[in-house]
Amino acid sequence: MAKVKDYIYRPEFECMSRPELEALQSERLRKTVERVYQNCGPYRAKMDACKLRPSDIRSVKDLAKLPFTVKHDLREAYPFGFYSAAQSEIVEVHASSGTTGKLTVVGYTQNDIGVWAEIAARSLAMAGVTEDSLVHVAYGYGLFTGGLGAHYGAQKIGASTVPASAGNTIRQLTLLRDFGATHLCCTPSYAIFLGTEIEKAGMNIEDFSLIGGAFGAEPWTYQMRGELERLLHIDALDIYGLSEICGPGVSMECMQKHGNHVQEDHFIPEIIDPETLEPLPFGSEGELVFTTITKTGQPLIRYRTRDLCTLYDEKCACGRTTVKMGKVKGRSDDMLIIRGVNVFPSQIEAAIMNVAGVSPHYMIYVDRVNNLDVMEIDIELDGNLAPDRVSEIESIQKKVETEVNSYIGVSARIKLCESGSIRRSEGKAVRVIDRRG
Repeated sequence: MAKVKDYIYRPEFECMSRPELEALQSERLRKTVERVYQNCGPYRAKMDACKLRPSDIRSVKDLAKLPFTVKHDLREAYPFGFYSAAQSEIVEVHASSGTTGKLTVVGYTQNDIGVWAEIAARSLAMAGVTEDSLVHVAYGYGLFTGGLGAHYGAQKIGASTVPASAGNTIRQLTLLRDFGATHLCCTPSYAIFLGTEIEKAGMNIEDFSLIGGAFGAEPWTYQMRGELERLLHIDALDIYGLSEICGPGVSMECMQKHGNHVQEDHFIPEIIDPETLEPLPFGSEGELVFTTITKTGQPLIRYRTRDLCTLYDEKCACGRTTVKMGKVKGRSDDMLIIRGVNVFPSQIEAAIMNVAGVSPHYMIYVDRVNNLDVMEIDIELDGNLAPDRVSEIESIQKKVETEVNSYIGVSARIKLCESGSIRRSEGKAVRVIDRRG
């Protein structure tokens, strides 16, 4: 296994004592609460409903007084109602998918781009990236935050950055080998797929220069890490982020490979009971909540991520003192993550209903083939359409494929079935069978 030099990007923040860190968090929290109250209508309404004034929040110990924010709040304010900065100050807009077809929009000021670059740089530094590295970014670029987040971080460090984006596996492998990439950034499932395709492409892993990588945007296991490291001969580390908070780099594993360090000078993490909404102590499993304390375009207060995990506060052997996240165990809602993209069954239903010739009866099957997520959607034909009308059915199938891809940004295999062939449910409809384990 390749070893890289331990490298701490900002020890003055990553290795602070807990009292120093809490003092910094408290100062930044006060400023953030004042900012959202004065500049964001939805937050002012939330705080007024609780009879809270910004002056009531004096330190991080007062955090639990503040109301939660959920994704529905952002959708209700679509597209720009959650900004805490003037439109003229927003220099970049990202968005993630939502259950209603509306996107969850996030605006970034120049300050926020700087924060994002900073946390992503620290994260890549944990994977051993330096100014002498060459970072190959195979996350998708665009409204999805993965590609640009890794890109900004690598450039902040001063590393050479290859914006390969996603897809075209042979080209990816050729660039990785010929350019001499030292680090790879993409989803863990795609990294494993790349690893399995090297030999098929007539290449030899010994001809590659890879030593490490940052992999995220989907849950993955320690067993997957072992396979990934075996295939690519690298140190594979977990990177975490979500578009509403700041994209990749909110937390990152160090070389100890035992939990993700949260960038606590920029984000305050909490664990709450998803049922009672009460804060839980370190070491308890519950729902992860974040408060941003340095963003200016769209700061979020106590944002419920729906991710279930555990926070640990013990000092790490790497020297960092920031709180660590355990592996995300799952979600407290019904969202699917397919190849790093958030997908809701209701989005698929909305896409299906745009096509004439099919019924609202469908099933979604998610599987993992050759270490890549694949999705099949079985849909019943309209009862008036005979299954032997081949050309018409092929036309409908293509239309459904186009609609689904347009709505969720992920391709799926569409299988059209005879009317009445999909099992009905007497209770709550079962729409998804996830075979990925």
